[in-house]
Amino acid sequence: MSSPMPRFRATPIVTIACMSFAAMLLAACGGGGSHTTGGAQPECASSAQYDGTFAAIQDRIFERHGCTENSCHGSSVAGGLDLRAEVAHMSLLGEQRQGQKSIESKLNRVEPGDNERSYLWLKLAAATRPGSVAIVGAPMPNGLAPLSEDDLELLRRWIYAGAPKTGTVEGTQDLIDACLPEVKPFTIEPLPPPARGDGVQFVLAPLPLKARSEREVCFATYYDFTDQVPADAKDPSGQYFRYAGQELRQDPQSHHLVLLYSGVPVEKIHDPAFGEWTCVGGEQEGDTCEPTDTKSCGSGICRSRVMDTVGCVGFGPPGFGASVFGRQIGGAQAPQAYQKLQEGVFAQIPLKGVLYWSPHAFNLTSEDFLLNGRLNFTFTRDARFPLVPIFNVGTIFIADAEPYTIETYCSKHLLARGTRLFGLTSHTHKRGKRFWVTGPDGTMLFENTIYSDPIKQAYDPPLEFDSPNPADRTLTYCATYNNGVAADGSPDPQTVTRASRVPLSARQTIGACIPVACAAGKIGAACNGENDDASCDSSPGAGDGDCDACRITGGESTENEMFILIGQAYIAEGYPQPDATGPLFGGLASIFADTGAEPH
Repeated sequence: MSSPMPRFRATPIVTIACMSFAAMLLAACGGGGSHTTGGAQPECASSAQYDGTFAAIQDRIFERHGCTENSCHGSSVAGGLDLRAEVAHMSLLGEQRQGQKSIESKLNRVEPGDNERSYLWLKLAAATRPGSVAIVGAPMPNGLAPLSEDDLELLRRWIYAGAPKTGTVEGTQDLIDACLPEVKPFTIEPLPPPARGDGVQFVLAPLPLKARSEREVCFATYYDFTDQVPADAKDPSGQYFRYAGQELRQDPQSHHLVLLYSGVPVEKIHDPAFGEWTCVGGEQEGDTCEPTDTKSCGSGICRSRVMDTVGCVGFGPPGFGASVFGRQIGGAQAPQAYQKLQEGVFAQIPLKGVLYWSPHAFNLTSEDFLLNGRLNFTFTRDARFPLVPIFNVGTIFIADAEPYTIETYCSKHLLARGTRLFGLTSHTHKRGKRFWVTGPDGTMLFENTIYSDPIKQAYDPPLEFDSPNPADRTLTYCATYNNGVAADGSPDPQTVTRASRVPLSARQTIGACIPVACAAGKIGAACNGENDDASCDSSPGAGDGDCDACRITGGESTENEMFILIGQAYIAEGYPQPDATGPLFGGLASIFADTGAEPH
């Protein structure tokens, strides 16, 4: 491998350039997505109370840190930003709640769903976590104590959930010594489509989520962008459109959304495996529809049957599902993601075809909900290097730690000669406490400790792997899983894998587990299955035993586990290139975020 390895950063360094310190967005002001139990809030003993998460941010961050003083973002409206309570949300998000542009950066002040593209968060993070982000001018609050980690995390979680003006964002109640209303589901502001000629938009057929439920499903839709793609954005054959950027926005109740090219010929679209095609949403909700007629549902979407499955495995006509997860067009493992590929790098997909949608969503609230999502693709005219996505699922279900143990698992990934690696990220579920990647010489390349909002590590310039020796082109990736060990080393029945907590959809696929240890009574003692509670009784006949703790089990739900290395690369000139005469799939939009660091 040539070129020096980058030093690992717990948070990607982002440079924010501007033209004038005096006119900084947060000039001189004194100033994840979390899958936890939701629904009704526990009894609150605090005397302090807020009517929502943003109200807490207004008080704890803007008011207490002096941002609303007249000389700052009060009556003087420094940098064009007014943070007084009656207008703060509008000043940050704008009338359409899409994010309000800052004066000196092309970043929005707040980008719904994405703290790494939110100028407000970056300026505050620069003070709380020195060195984590590189900005021009002073971190904020300027000259005063930085925000606490809890307050910075409060802001991040609010942004992650779409930056709502009202209501309680799940997980924020744990960060403040105050009471908040019950958590309700949020609908994020829809992502606007690209301008005609600049790109296209895929729209998720709304997915029903029952209260306190979790699902990973698959369904099909048909698309046809033939009339929307200009000639200079097509491949030489005219059958594919080429793209170099994508952006996803979905409701925060999502763990991931993956858009897949099915490979199913259009003539097989009425195969019985798809079930009945029906309209979802719009004025013809529930009507039977013709999938190849994109107007047959009016303002709604024509969708196949919905099947509970992991990664669309087993869905659709036989013969096309075995490798479908290698045909990822786009998507992400966060409610919002943005990606701009390296200059000259491109992916391409057919102008029309059958899509598979693979959303994994959860609703931790007490109300039913419809999950929405939209995915934009930006055309490219600079198509020199076919994209090489990395999505290594060879050991996806390797984690099998026994109850009340901590285990680490590792695997290898061989890169092709000439690889230019420009992004890495990871995918685990909630018992995955640390994921890291090392280079051939053992240098740390990537590390993540937040499963629900993993680090998106970019390498610019890309890392080069040119050696003829495969060992010099092999990455090692590892993850540590905690299956129910408390901080003091004692068994923790609340965090161990529990058979009773695996959702029905996961139990019906591959996520079911057999209890082998006690979760109540003699906690940690051995037992044998769900009907062996007596072995767990604290004393014979006590009736307080519960045989419910399992080994970690691979599967779809956040009660199960996964182990996936994700990344993106291309092959340098002078080395064999991928075949660009067919589809080139872009992979997940969670690798390299263009932060807009350069000045206007």
